[in-house]
Amino acid sequence: MTRPASLLLLPGLLCDARLWRDQVAALAPLAIPVVADLTLDDRIEAMAARALAALAGPFALAGLSMGGYVALEIMRQAPGRVTRLALFDTGARADTDEQKRRRRGLISLSRSGQFRGVTPRLLPSLIHPSRLDGPLADEVMEMAERVGKEAFLRQQEAIMHRIDSRPHLSRIAVPTLVGVGQDDALTPPPLAAEMAALIPGARLRHFTDAGHLPTMETPEAVNAALAAWLTA
Repeated sequence: MTRPASLLLLPGLLCDARLWRDQVAALAPLAIPVVADLTLDDRIEAMAARALAALAGPFALAGLSMGGYVALEIMRQAPGRVTRLALFDTGARADTDEQKRRRRGLISLSRSGQFRGVTPRLLPSLIHPSRLDGPLADEVMEMAERVGKEAFLRQQEAIMHRIDSRPHLSRIAVPTLVGVGQDDALTPPPLAAEMAALIPGARLRHFTDAGHLPTMETPEAVNAALAAWLTA
């Protein structure tokens, strides 16, 4: 096995380094985890370029949700630097008109001074129903508050303007893991299966009792999947 010098971890919408906390701790013996800051740009292409500029040399790459969109853009911008790829709870398709309409509604809500009302509306789509009244729900809410309104607005703009990545998936030529929470309501398992079918040799993994954030909901299962991916 050739150990990657670095493992670049890409957070999702309204997420910060807490999203990957348990993976950073568990995978440190196998790689050097680096969590990118995806709060500063309003286009996926710019997020990818910033993440690439902050890291030298080759790296393994993992992204969740919006981080997955950025990961696929990194594969277009610098495929030769990526040694292996993991995509969690994300999809390769562009937003539909209905998805854009919902995003614009959340943007309007935030701009009208009701940003704190956004996360409670999103929370049932982010984590498994069994966790909605538990401490994990509080952590997700606190994470969103740390990211803040202005970054949220930039991220939503970036997501709405992303391209359809499906035509590019067949060009991915590194070991690829596609993971998804079995009960993910935002990017459900069929979207993961679609990506896995289009990426040569990709392995598909479902995480039971998890919604859209399995890195926080079922960290042990995700850690095991990533360790196997890093050492395969």
